[in-house]
Amino acid sequence: MTFPYKLVATDLDGTLLRDDDTVSERTRAALTAAAAAGAAHIVVTGRGVPWTRHILDDLGYEGLAVCGQGAQVYHAGEGRLLTSLTLDRRLAGLALSKVEAEVGPLALAVSRDGLDGEVVVGPGYRAQEGPLPAVVAEDPAELWAAPLNKVYLQHPVLDDDALAEAARAAVGNLVDVVMAGPGIVEILPLGLSKATGLSLAARRLGVKAADTLAFGDMPNDIPMFAWARWGVAMANAHEDLKAVAQQVTASNEDDGIAVVLERLLQR
Repeated sequence: MTFPYKLVATDLDGTLLRDDDTVSERTRAALTAAAAAGAAHIVVTGRGVPWTRHILDDLGYEGLAVCGQGAQVYHAGEGRLLTSLTLDRRLAGLALSKVEAEVGPLALAVSRDGLDGEVVVGPGYRAQEGPLPAVVAEDPAELWAAPLNKVYLQHPVLDDDALAEAARAAVGNLVDVVMAGPGIVEILPLGLSKATGLSLAARRLGVKAADTLAFGDMPNDIPMFAWARWGVAMANAHEDLKAVAQQVTASNEDDGIAVVLERLLQR
């Protein structure tokens, strides 16, 4: 039996990447075997291109990647952006004022648009430790000084799920709000999701949703699962994603992607 999918879409953090930000040899081998069987691999991540490029380079990845929660379609082989959608800064400011009216002051960071767009961290925002670069802004006005793909929110008391729920209720139809990982609640352009970015990339590859197998771990992967033919949640996934997944595999630390691909390749 031939491999049943033409496209394998994988989230990065908590999915393709282990907790040390590496991809295991087993998972690399499984993706290579799936490619040999006719299935393209596409990375679909909340990270902007500057925070994704080094991982793609390490994988020897030359295809398309969907970055910035779907805002950017990036051609890794050519090193260029094919599409990029920015967040209207006035709408974002209005949305934030509505959220703060409900929950009190927020700490903010932003992801700037472009191949070299920086993540700029505002006063009080707790940036995650690790190798990903960020610029600290002493003046909050610096956050709004250049085109953005998204805004990150933090609250001093509310946890991620509670903040995302409160923000979603407050902003109405101005913007979208997603919870993308531990400590990562984001404001995005209305209607933007991993599914919209993936559908654009798949169209360029001549592949349909019915040909797509998707892997993820967080609520921001829910639209991608709804779009794809088959959605596989990692064992470490958020319960909201597991609830809509067709399958749950092993964790990102235990080669969950490889477990599924190897079984499909053996059919």
